[in-house]
Amino acid sequence: MDRYAHRKGTCRIRLMDGNTPIAGRKVTVELRSHEFKFGCNIFWLSEMLDPATPPARRALLERMWESWSKLFNFGTLPFYQGRYERVEGVTQEESTLRTAEFLREHGVAMKGHPLCWHTVSAKWLLGRSNQEVLENQLGRIRREMSAFKGHIRMWDVINEVVIMPVFDKEDNAITRLCAEMGRVPLVKALFDMAREMDPGATLLLNDFNTSEKYAGLIAECLAAGVPMDVIGIQSHQHQGYWGDEKLHEVLERFARFNMPIHFTENTFVSGDLMPGHIVDLNDWQVPEWPTTPAGEERQAMDFLRMIDTLFAHPQVEAFTNWDFCDGAWLGAPAGLVRLNGTHKPAYDALRQRICRDWHTKETLMTDEDGWVTVTGFRGEYEAVVDGLAGDFVIDKEGRDQVVRPCWLVL
Repeated sequence: MDRYAHRKGTCRIRLMDGNTPIAGRKVTVELRSHEFKFGCNIFWLSEMLDPATPPARRALLERMWESWSKLFNFGTLPFYQGRYERVEGVTQEESTLRTAEFLREHGVAMKGHPLCWHTVSAKWLLGRSNQEVLENQLGRIRREMSAFKGHIRMWDVINEVVIMPVFDKEDNAITRLCAEMGRVPLVKALFDMAREMDPGATLLLNDFNTSEKYAGLIAECLAAGVPMDVIGIQSHQHQGYWGDEKLHEVLERFARFNMPIHFTENTFVSGDLMPGHIVDLNDWQVPEWPTTPAGEERQAMDFLRMIDTLFAHPQVEAFTNWDFCDGAWLGAPAGLVRLNGTHKPAYDALRQRICRDWHTKETLMTDEDGWVTVTGFRGEYEAVVDGLAGDFVIDKEGRDQVVRPCWLVL
């Protein structure tokens, strides 16, 4: 039995030269980008695109981009208000838009993360009334979604709502607002605005809490008519792999909603594991957290166990790794590449899966009317015949398509 059969599809394509069928010719078809979203955050790309970045640093980032782009078709961009808008009305729209345009030109789908969150919130909101804070958050959704509508069609609308009204690590205006309004009314107000701003956008609720508390919140939100499209699940595993039993338990808990599931933030470290007694991962502050050979092998093995399970689950539609390079959040060795940009075993393992094990490439022969039938992993394809290339898609519908190859642009 093919455990990945649900990831595959079949379609017929007709190769045409103008109005003439390309009959009896060999055509090579190859998957260029999966329908499944294999992703990673890419917060550092804006630095690579910044003209002021020193040449040596830019060269390293360009090598990282080359490696990143060989794996991923989906990138998460940062919209944390406390950083994106440190001073009220002064935003990072210009640099973020430049990054989004670059990714779009390179065929990478994007998600904005997040539109509302109590952590990394704007300090200047603290002196505002709750009504003013709500109006600010709704206005922020209008502003960001309008500015990026041509590039970003997916958003984490609100982040970590389960803990939001009782969060006590630092004073912030969003926790205060959520405590007064209640979780569901706040979620609905924000999602309603996001849906109004972009009726075709994909909207996520995202949380690190994978217990029944989160499942209960989702049920309440759906009952209240919150227009959410996807369940977002964080899986930061700095203390070691969850294990197959917990992973299957989490999948079963959220699959019952019959909605798409995105694993939005996944972390495996390649150094010493964080001690198990740490509850809030942010409390683990160490001067150095190096990668180790043994840790890198463990990271690769854990990564494959998880990604194999998620790719086999019919409701999981996206997986985002967190981070790409070591030394980002918590200074952890959580990257697929080391600080110098060299690949870890986990990078090579994921590349083996995406580009080889879960890849489709074959040579077929067109019939007398120019038709061939193609079966493979769903996604965007290229068909090449006599040095000419054309694009087509294998999706759930499996529709017939006409392909008119043209000269390859190198």
